Amino acid sequence: MENPKTLAIVMAGGQSPNLWPKSTFAIPKQFLHFVGEHTLLQNTVERISHLFPLEKIYVVTGAEYENIVKEQLPSLPVKNIVLEPFARNTLPCVSLALTQLIKEVSDETVCVIFPSDHHISNFGEFFTAIETAADFAKIKDAIVTIGVSPSRPETNYGYIQVDVHKRDLGDYYYKGIRYTKTFAEKPDFETAKRFISTNEFLWNTGIFILRVSTFWNSLRNCSPEIYNYFNILKKLVDRPNFAQAVDETYRQIQSISIDTGIMELAPNVFVLESNFSWSDVGTWEEIYRLSLKDAQNNHLVGDVIAIETNNCLIQTHEKLIATIGIDDLVIVDTPKALLVCKRQDSHKVIEIVNYLRRKNASTFL
Repeated sequence: MENPKTLAIVMAGGQSPNLWPKSTFAIPKQFLHFVGEHTLLQNTVERISHLFPLEKIYVVTGAEYENIVKEQLPSLPVKNIVLEPFARNTLPCVSLALTQLIKEVSDETVCVIFPSDHHISNFGEFFTAIETAADFAKIKDAIVTIGVSPSRPETNYGYIQVDVHKRDLGDYYYKGIRYTKTFAEKPDFETAKRFISTNEFLWNTGIFILRVSTFWNSLRNCSPEIYNYFNILKKLVDRPNFAQAVDETYRQIQSISIDTGIMELAPNVFVLESNFSWSDVGTWEEIYRLSLKDAQNNHLVGDVIAIETNNCLIQTHEKLIATIGIDDLVIVDTPKALLVCKRQDSHKVIEIVNYLRRKNASTFL
């Protein structure tokens, strides 16, 4: 993607409590290795560097992770690291990035917004999807997201209902562009099964493509309070008090996602239907699904002796783990904590994290 008016924003500031105890506040999952050759962030930047030169890739992260990003992405220009004082979800994240870039981008610049913690294969189809969506966003005042065909009734993903009618989409209809009907977040199992049976629902990858002008207009119309805060910040870019103003702004704004703050409200939302293999790597069950396994369907990392053990994910940091006669478990050992749960319950690990937060047990977080 050689268009000089196209850039990538990588969101790398979030937490992932369901991958505790390996993913912690000090080192969240995007900076860890789970699948692929490197960390999730490194894999993401490597993947999109086939579409964007490094000088057109911007990483938004928490101020406390600045050195980790510099260490993991030494070739990324330092000015391309955008620092949030603390996390406020994806809508402020992108708003801050485009605020700081206000003097470097035009209204017509097309932004492709990527999460930093996803696993993707079928790169050819992925690249085609991004290029098609960017071309569509370039000529239309459109917000485009990427949807992938669901392979199972997954309860940990968001869904997008598509409008199957061609309407005025022309050739872009045959390239996979669709109008959207509704967005649905993490349905229960029966609802997810019903979604899939209709053939109208796609998994929401959380990848967004739109022009700069479209972003600001949508923010103003859908989340005017957030818009007003960042509209003030725009006037302070490059001034000595900018960092202080960002901190004060983040203390006042609500934590809100792009989905809630724009996508579910805007009238000009489209989805590009694609079929590349995608995962948001959000639970230990998902790690198990993506990982190589032995003859007993176990995924073992570290010093593990697994006797009469089947369908388990076992990771150990230092100590030996030995098991006999167990099935379908997740066992993850780190220097500070040990997790044991049923694989099917790994999406409930957040309950442990929430308990530790209530007890102010930050040592383990």
